[in-house]
Amino acid sequence: MHAHYRSPIGIVRVEETEGKISAISVLDKEMEMLEPQTEVLKLAVQQLHEYFAGKRSMFNFPCQQSGTPFQHQVWQQLGQVDFGKTQSYLQMANDFGNPLAIRAIASANGKNKLWIVVPCHRIIGKNGELTGYAGGLWRKKWLLQHEATVIGKAQTELFL
Repeated sequence: MHAHYRSPIGIVRVEETEGKISAISVLDKEMEMLEPQTEVLKLAVQQLHEYFAGKRSMFNFPCQQSGTPFQHQVWQQLGQVDFGKTQSYLQMANDFGNPLAIRAIASANGKNKLWIVVPCHRIIGKNGELTGYAGGLWRKKWLLQHEATVIGKAQTELFL
């Protein structure tokens, strides 16, 4: 089962397998909108909508993607990068205790099938530049700016 959701940066395809979200991707072409037909798809689409509206920074729908144990470790570490923050591939490799693992970590990052939920867009080059992103660098930049804006609004609201 799958659904399509129109986001500010393209059509998002949300896939469900055995009652869990198994893949979320952004498409470069127009697609027929497919309404979510299951409760899990409805929840995922609703939470994605809330994310893009600046009302959600974490997701709590059931999801699971297939991968190697190493890939799962990398994806788990990606989930530790706070909303609106970035981390470099080198920092990730150092956190793994192996600064030479940068390429393996980048490869695992690139195989992430749960776009936005496992926030691979928050990983940047060590010099702060945006590096490879399956959805396109312009989307990575948009997502990082969106999160920074949401955090800025939240911090401003604390002082009102």
